[in-house]
Amino acid sequence: MQQPTTRYQSHPAGVPLSTPLPQSAYAPTTTSKDLVHSSIDDSFYFRALEKEGIHLNGPQIEAVRHGQGPLLTLAGAGCGKTTVLAARTGYLIAVRGVPASQILLVTFTSKAASEIKERIARIPSIKASAVRAVQARTFHSFGLALLRQSGHHEQILSDFTTRHTIMKILLRRLKAGETYQPETLLAALSSWKMSGEWPVDLPSNTEEEKKIKNILLAYEEWKQGRNQWDFDDILLHTSALLNDPQQLTKLQSRFTYMMVDEFQDTNSVQYDMVQKLSAGHRNLMVVGDDDQTIYSFNGARQESILDFDKVYPDATIIALPINYRSDSRILGLGTSLIAHNEFRRPKQLVAAGSVGLPPHYASPANVEEEAAFVADHLEEQVRLEKVTYSEIAILHRTAGSSRAMLEQLLLRGIPFVQYGNNTVFYDQTLIKTLMDHLRLSMNPRCKEAFQSTLGPLYIPREDGMSYLDEQEKRQPKKYPLIHLTRWDRLKPFQQDAVKERIRLIKKLTTLKPVYAIQEMRRLFYDKYLEAGDPLLHTQYKETMIDSLDELESAAAQFGTVEQFIAHADELTLRHQQMEAMRDGDAGDAVQLLTIHRAKGMEFRHVYWIGASEGILPHSTALKDQVTQEMKVTNPHKLESSLAKAALEEERRLAYVAVTRAKERLYITSPLQHHGKAAEPSRFLKEAFGILNTK
Repeated sequence: MQQPTTRYQSHPAGVPLSTPLPQSAYAPTTTSKDLVHSSIDDSFYFRALEKEGIHLNGPQIEAVRHGQGPLLTLAGAGCGKTTVLAARTGYLIAVRGVPASQILLVTFTSKAASEIKERIARIPSIKASAVRAVQARTFHSFGLALLRQSGHHEQILSDFTTRHTIMKILLRRLKAGETYQPETLLAALSSWKMSGEWPVDLPSNTEEEKKIKNILLAYEEWKQGRNQWDFDDILLHTSALLNDPQQLTKLQSRFTYMMVDEFQDTNSVQYDMVQKLSAGHRNLMVVGDDDQTIYSFNGARQESILDFDKVYPDATIIALPINYRSDSRILGLGTSLIAHNEFRRPKQLVAAGSVGLPPHYASPANVEEEAAFVADHLEEQVRLEKVTYSEIAILHRTAGSSRAMLEQLLLRGIPFVQYGNNTVFYDQTLIKTLMDHLRLSMNPRCKEAFQSTLGPLYIPREDGMSYLDEQEKRQPKKYPLIHLTRWDRLKPFQQDAVKERIRLIKKLTTLKPVYAIQEMRRLFYDKYLEAGDPLLHTQYKETMIDSLDELESAAAQFGTVEQFIAHADELTLRHQQMEAMRDGDAGDAVQLLTIHRAKGMEFRHVYWIGASEGILPHSTALKDQVTQEMKVTNPHKLESSLAKAALEEERRLAYVAVTRAKERLYITSPLQHHGKAAEPSRFLKEAFGILNTK
């Protein structure tokens, strides 16, 4: 592979070098030591915090001191929201005399709940018994505790693999296994529940809707017959429990102060729970950042923050503007970037983080050069002892956009942790089907590859494999798939399709890999995906097409199918070896993750790859037509406003990527994406004032 010649520079392509780098102002250095005089009654509490190294700034002190009534705390990226939540909890106990057992803290992860508890425990004036009495829980943990106290003893079906298997069995039983995919049915059911609806109320206006409803109700009956719930059931049943006036009054009396972390991520059911629990006393403090609302596909509602003072007209609003994470120039880029969103609460963050370097940009020719360049650069940084592997994160927009980067890390033996999808690109189900066709073109008796070919032929996989095994024992064939042409369960047109597929498989090995993939997509695979599961909304289909286009880009580097398959198999082997060596312990390893998963994290060095038009913002947000998924989840909004909302969420993703970096931020914008010219992301140009899309 040709070594890239790209070098980092200070400005993205198309931005004049004379354009100044955005930079945030520096934060005032005054803290509680200066702002809370010893003559003030509550000064003892702030002195105790200071002994533990907790020096609150002005807005943080204001939030900590807040007493009764609703409070919206706008906590920008890296602005110390966990510190404020813990300090206010301690203040309520130590200064205001609120019994610790009457304080409820709700978070989205058990890790966040544990961290808040640990912070409270470090406050000298708070007894260990009070720390234990504070209820710091996730929505699900809190709801399940209430349900258990109310006599519910259902087992929780938490493992996705188990739920996937159950749905698969039900689909086979209902003879719908080749029409619907278990994961999309489960996702659709979850989305329905998190909008606050029960499965029995699923729509059934069309034949298609009736089929889907029957499948999902069969799944619910299976769980009910075995006394089981999934995670979504916990929230639905908790919400129903709160509809009981007697139960609700008891809970409102028990928890007289409520705080909610990451409020912008609440879905409809969680938002409803918060409103009900706090309605009696209205001592509700919510902490969040509308600029980091990036989970709308999971039901997160930006309106929860934007409309807070409409729901609570007497609410106090406090912004925490001091960022303790990032260099002022990194923060300046993020602030300048997000300012172009229209639907947000205006805020201007100021910097108090450690001094690093200004953001740097590179414009590699394509993703292969980008990945090689980033790997070269981070290896050099580690060699020079400027950073360790574990202090580095590589952030990307989609799973497919990390393909080239993952390959470079594996081939070079750079230790890494891949969050989420823990497989090599070529082993993902969508991609593996085409790779297995290529494997069969090299070895038509490759039994491991048979199963992938059956789905696109609309043949039940388990039944088809059983038939092939049985026939092969009787009479082995050079092309075992030929047995299917004599299977009486198949209709004549299906038998003809098998013959056509075998002819294609024979031909594939004579083509260059990229042409072989294009031929499979043209003849059957894109049609198969398009005609498949009707629950696959447009956005998901676009993601699939994006991954298939990435497969073509990868294949274009190789001259023969044999070389391409050898490359993919080598990557799989290296990945398995690396996972075995690590054995669950990340150790000193680069963090490779999507921007969505990086939210809430911070790293000394961040590489944001794929900062190009079509990648981020993603192509789905640049189309004139709004995705079907957005229409379904926002039925009352105009398409024009939905289109703007989609682009604004992409800009928030870019903002999250930038603000993960503490000292150094490196951004790469490939000049080609899937073989087509690509401009650097408009978000970067906007931040420099070169492009304004308002």
